[in-house]
Amino acid sequence: MNGESPLTLADLGRDLALHHLEILGGFAPGAGGQGLPPGTRTLVLLGPKEPGFWPHLQAQPEWDGAPDPVDRWSRRVIGRLACDLGAKALFPFGGPPYQPFTRWALRTGRCWDSPVRLLVHDRQGLMVSFRGALALREALAVPVGEKPCDSCARPCLAACPAGALGEGGYDVPACHGWLDTMGGDCLQGGCLVRRACPAGHAYARMPEQSAYHMRQFHK
Repeated sequence: MNGESPLTLADLGRDLALHHLEILGGFAPGAGGQGLPPGTRTLVLLGPKEPGFWPHLQAQPEWDGAPDPVDRWSRRVIGRLACDLGAKALFPFGGPPYQPFTRWALRTGRCWDSPVRLLVHDRQGLMVSFRGALALREALAVPVGEKPCDSCARPCLAACPAGALGEGGYDVPACHGWLDTMGGDCLQGGCLVRRACPAGHAYARMPEQSAYHMRQFHK
């Protein structure tokens, strides 16, 4: 970016795309700043841009066999972007205390509570994940979306073979019990409930990425 030019949403999107990241939503915090860094006029939430995120990540120096490669990469890349932009980088990991990414996501107009009570994104569906956020000093108009569940048959409600994730919420012990015994498909390709969401079917997340995160969850 040219530091002398006003920041635009298109410029920011191009900078993020170099790292296979994209803006998943944003909002203006308004009066009081909602606990964000002083001077924040726009908060943008960032997540993996597909196709190609997972191969790109595996080619980075953080993929070195040490713990937490995804978080270490996120800190380096998003932290450097923040420095270049005069912004502040915020992350969903590293706590407690943890930043309220779920509450922020619901404010963007691109994420909602789904029928299974997980966040659903207008384009990434139940596969949505956040690698970080940028608290910007510039006021940017970030587009909103339409809730996909309003026109959906909601296959997510019946997709969990263990009955661990549905309208009543998430039974974590039941999920782990299934993964210990019959959950090979979930472990190898990702949560069947998340995969059932039609809103995310066009989002080219690789099964290898989902399998990695499932292994981290089920340690």
